[in-house]
This record gives sequence, C-alpha cells and structure tokens, in this order.
Amino acid sequence: MKLCIFAGTFNPIHIAHLRMADYVLKNFGFDKILFIPAFKPPHKNYDGTMCIHRYNMVKLAIKNNTDFEISDIEFKRENKSYTYDTILELYKQFNIDGKINLIIGTDAFKQIETWHEADKLKNLVEFIVFIRENGEVDLTCLKNKGYNFRFAKMEFTDISSTELREKIAAGKAITGFVTKEVEDYIKENGLYRN
Repeated sequence: MKLCIFAGTFNPIHIAHLRMADYVLKNFGFDKILFIPAFKPPHKNYDGTMCIHRYNMVKLAIKNNTDFEISDIEFKRENKSYTYDTILELYKQFNIDGKINLIIGTDAFKQIETWHEADKLKNLVEFIVFIRENGEVDLTCLKNKGYNFRFAKMEFTDISSTELREKIAAGKAITGFVTKEVEDYIKENGLYRN
C-alpha cells in the first residue's frame, strides 16, 4: 500500500488541512491519507482536556471521504507523540509499498532537525512539503543532509488553527474555515471560549 500520513495537533482541523490532504491524494498517487492527531505534541503546549476533542474533530472532518482515515496510534501510547515512534509502528501495521510519506509545512520542516531521532526518521520517510509562506523557500541544506522531499505545488492557503481559536474566543464566526460538522462540534462543546 502507498501510504501518506498527515500528523499534527489539528487544534482545530480546518479546510486548508483537508485541501492539502486532497491535493496530495490526487497528485501523488497514494492509496490513502492517514490522519494522526497527536496525543501529547512534543513541540507545543499540551492541554490534556483537548486531546479527545481534537481527535473527534478530525474524525468528523474526514468522515465523508473514503480515501481519508484516522488513526488513534498516538492515543494508545499515551506518552509524547514522537513521529519517529509512530512511523516505526506503522511499518509494523501496514504492508507499505516504498516508504511512508509525511505531509509537512515548510515552517515545521525547517525545524525537522530538532525532532526526536531526526537522523533515523529521515531514512524511514519521504516528506511532501507545503510552502506556508509567500516567496522563495530554500531547503537545499536539508536536501544535502539526506532529507528526501518533494514540494506540493498547491497555492498557499492562509488559515491557521491559532487564528481560528482566537476568532472563536473573540466570538467571531469561523464558517467556511472549518467543515459544518467541526463548527457544530466546537459550538456544542463550548471549545476555545477561554
């Protein structure tokens, strides 16, 4: 199976995430995109009360696309969500054709060498990099260090989960930035209201 994973906090998952996954599926020939919400993201502040909500929102956002799946692999471990550990486990779970691919934005990819076991991780995956800013991006340094990646040529969509949380906290509408199911879930559960 040709597998691509999309891992992240998804706090909340928004339309740009779904467009990215759809673009990768259509342009790179994968059998499926596996969404993996982080249980305890190592590079971000951890809010234990939000874990299950983030998972549920991803599940709702992708439920109508049979090519998208969600995995609770990082929830089962219940410790810090290191991508390296997750990738090792996925190779045991699936019969992978080639290497697992990983969707990542340029902002995170530029920090890849700070990730847990980055030197080992780069040998296990290929990265599909989305440019998250306007202008030229030079990743030659990472290419020279053995990180295999391809750029996704999708036009940059300027939506951030941080901005969505701020909008909700300020009582502003987020219609059109998230699916209706996710918007309803956020309202029903009173999320991001501070």
